[in-house]
Amino acid sequence: MLDSPFTDLDRPPLSQAALSRALVRPGGLWSDITVVARTGSTNADLAQAARDGVRQGAVIVAENQFAGRGRLGRAWSAPPRSGLTFSMLLRPDPPPARQGWLPLLVGLAAASAVRKVAEVEVRLKWPNDLLVGERKLAGVLAERIDSAVIVGVGLNVSVRAEELPVGTATSLVLEKAACADRDTLLRAMLREIETHYREWSEADGDPEGCGLRAAYLAASATVGRRVRVELPGERVLTGTATGVDHAGHLLVDAKGQEHTLSVGDVVHVRPQGA
Repeated sequence: MLDSPFTDLDRPPLSQAALSRALVRPGGLWSDITVVARTGSTNADLAQAARDGVRQGAVIVAENQFAGRGRLGRAWSAPPRSGLTFSMLLRPDPPPARQGWLPLLVGLAAASAVRKVAEVEVRLKWPNDLLVGERKLAGVLAERIDSAVIVGVGLNVSVRAEELPVGTATSLVLEKAACADRDTLLRAMLREIETHYREWSEADGDPEGCGLRAAYLAASATVGRRVRVELPGERVLTGTATGVDHAGHLLVDAKGQEHTLSVGDVVHVRPQGA
């Protein structure tokens, strides 16, 4: 019924009570699940909560986000209830030098959950995109607020072709996913994120000790590819992505010289003749 004009029926609301019953438990990571009908930015809302001393594990989910931001300050929007837009407040114990892995960890966990539940082959573009083929399905944005880290996720679920913000995006419905139920997907993603976060925390943030780096490399669509990286200051680096280092930085070989990148907007360069 995705052609129905009654989009409120095609896109049912999430239940805060049901999500809380399923995910908030003694000893668990998630301490509070809040579903809001409309907000500017879930990351901004949780940033204020972090400054107010809210404890780790608070999650805000927005049915409609009207001032969402992607990386580099780009605007991000989608029709109400057409996707999953949520942010989580983390207060990681591992040292800050290892916390660059957090957005990669969340992306990996989200991709794993989508693969299991929706049966869609999702891969990762460093540092923050979930791809189906070369089309963007979801993005991750992490921001530090004092000792806390806010990580936001935006996943396109029932977005139709004519609703896509750019032609290089996609959604689970467009990819004919086995499941496009937002409640099921959100539960699976938060459970997977909790598992990865606990393992990473128990290893004191060591991506080798918890298997995070190996799992990320196995799911990467970037490593091994020729890339063009747009860097701060309008600089551009073109080369081959060769790996991700111990801090989560991308390694790029350009003309025989290895570059270590902590930030940058990556474009996968198509092979000649492709």
